[in-house]
Amino acid sequence: MSRLDAALAAIDVANTQDPDTHEGRPAALLYGERMSDELARLFPDASDVLQIAARGQHIERWTSPRDSYPEGRAGYLAWRRDLGAFHARRVAEIMRDAGYDEAEAERAGTLLRKEGIKRDAEVQALEDVICFVFLRWYFAPFADGRDADALLRIVEKTARKMSANARARALREFSLPESLAAAFQG
Repeated sequence: MSRLDAALAAIDVANTQDPDTHEGRPAALLYGERMSDELARLFPDASDVLQIAARGQHIERWTSPRDSYPEGRAGYLAWRRDLGAFHARRVAEIMRDAGYDEAEAERAGTLLRKEGIKRDAEVQALEDVICFVFLRWYFAPFADGRDADALLRIVEKTARKMSANARARALREFSLPESLAAAFQG
């Protein structure tokens, strides 16, 4: 088994423990598989490190529930920051166990903590994949019943995180109402 296969398999084993299920499968496992599939589609030449970071994006996320942090934006941002650091540590452990060196493990952490978004091509690629997975698999249930103005703000935030190429591709690939599609233009 290659180092890459070993690392991806270890992430999957960890994510099979997710008590939350989606489509009859552990939610974190399904999410990781969707991330890998979308990465392969959007960035077929992705490095091992980017492939591992994509698969480990939500590793063991259920161990840090959102409701364990205060309500509001500050609590949300603290939760997201702490999750990024946790995911980086867990993925680095798995990578070292699979035979990756410290520099490669730390690089995955850089990607998972989103350090250098808009400046680092791999960090941006990971963010683009995250946004595509959200739009493809999670947007419709997320949007169901949400206030139109609140939904527009969320879509605008998502679009701002994406590269110009990803925004253009999203417009081609997703059937968004005109009011939401405008967030991806320009």
